[in-house]
Amino acid sequence: MRTLNDEFPQIEGLRYLNHAAVAPWPRRASEAVTRFAQENLTLGARDYPQWLKVETSLRGRLARLLNAPTTADIALVKNTSEALSFVAFGLDWRAGDQIVISDEEFPSNRVVWEALQPQGVEVIRVSLKGADPEAALLAACGPRVRLMSISAVQYASGLRLDLPRLGEGCEQRSVLLCIDAIQQLGALPFDVRENRCAFAMGDGHKWLLGPEGLGVFYCRSDLRPQLKLHEYGWHMLEHAGDYDREDWQPARSARRFECGSPNMLAAMALEASLSLLEEVGMEKVAQGLSARIDHLQGELSAMQGVELKSPAEPQRRAGILTFSVDGWDNQALFERLKSEQIVCAQRGGGIRLSPHFYTPTEVIEQTLSIIHGLKSG
Repeated sequence: MRTLNDEFPQIEGLRYLNHAAVAPWPRRASEAVTRFAQENLTLGARDYPQWLKVETSLRGRLARLLNAPTTADIALVKNTSEALSFVAFGLDWRAGDQIVISDEEFPSNRVVWEALQPQGVEVIRVSLKGADPEAALLAACGPRVRLMSISAVQYASGLRLDLPRLGEGCEQRSVLLCIDAIQQLGALPFDVRENRCAFAMGDGHKWLLGPEGLGVFYCRSDLRPQLKLHEYGWHMLEHAGDYDREDWQPARSARRFECGSPNMLAAMALEASLSLLEEVGMEKVAQGLSARIDHLQGELSAMQGVELKSPAEPQRRAGILTFSVDGWDNQALFERLKSEQIVCAQRGGGIRLSPHFYTPTEVIEQTLSIIHGLKSG
C-alpha cells in the first residue's frame, strides 16, 4: 500500500481542513478516473461488463461500511437530498402526522420534511442545546410522531449524537429513525443494525473522499415495498436488461430507487476511495481523526480570546471543530485564513475546521501557529 503522503500529494503550503464540505481525492481515485477516461477515449463501452464489476464491488464496500445485512439494502443515489426525498415522498402520510428533527439540521434534512406540510404533516424542531439532547429528541416523540430524522453529526457545531440510544428509543415508540449520516460515514464507524435505523444516507464527497454526484441510501428490507416510487426507468426493474419483456415490476432490492443509467464515472472514483478506507480500517481512521481533533481542541482552548463552539466531550465529537476569535468578524477571519491557504468553512457562528485521519501533523501545527498570530489582531 502507498504511504498516505503518496495518496494525498497536496501542493506545498496548502492546509486542507475542509473534509466536512468537499474532500480531496486520494491518488488512487484520480488514477481510476484517468483510466476510465482513457478507456472511453480508445475503446468506448466495449468492456462495459468490467465496469459493472466495479459497481458491484462498490455496493459491497458500502454495505460493509454501513454493516448492512446485504448489498440488496444499498442503493446508489445522486446525493443525500435525493435519498431523503425518497423517504419523505415515499411514506404514506396522513394529516396530523408529525416528524421530529433538530433545530441545527442542514437544509437538506429540514426542507424535505417541511415540504410535506401541504399534506398536513407537522415538523417538530427540537433544541440540542441541553445537557441531554437524545432525551429531548425522544421526549418530543408523542403519539402522532411517525418518524425522527436526525444528522449523526451536526454540520455546524460538530455535535455527535448517541445513535444507538435514539434507535432504541424510537423502536420502543414505534417511530421510524432516519439518519443523515453524511458527517459520520468515512470519519467514524457507522452501523445501521446497531443504530436500529429504518433509513440512512450520505454523500461520497466528504469523509468518504470521493466525488460529488454519488451517494448511498440504506433502506431496511421490510420498508422498501412501503415506499411509493416516483421515478421509473429501465434500471430499477427486477429484470433490468431484458429489454423485450413487456411485463415488469420494480426490483425487490434497493435498486428499485435507481431509475436510470448509473453514474459510472463517479463509481470508479468512489470505489477506489473506499478501498483506501478499507485498507486502513475504520477503527484506525477514527483514531487518527480523533487524535487530530484532540490536538486542535487542546491548543485552541488554551489560546486567550478563542471560543470553541463545538462540544468538548470526546464522545460528542467526530471530525468537526468550530471556533471564533475575539475581535474578529467571522467573514474577515475566514478570508484571512483563506489567504494563508487554510481551506476551511464559515459555519455555526464561527470558523469550521475539519481535518481527516491522514492530515499531516505539520498542517495542524502551521494552522495553529497562524491562528495564534491572529488572535489579538
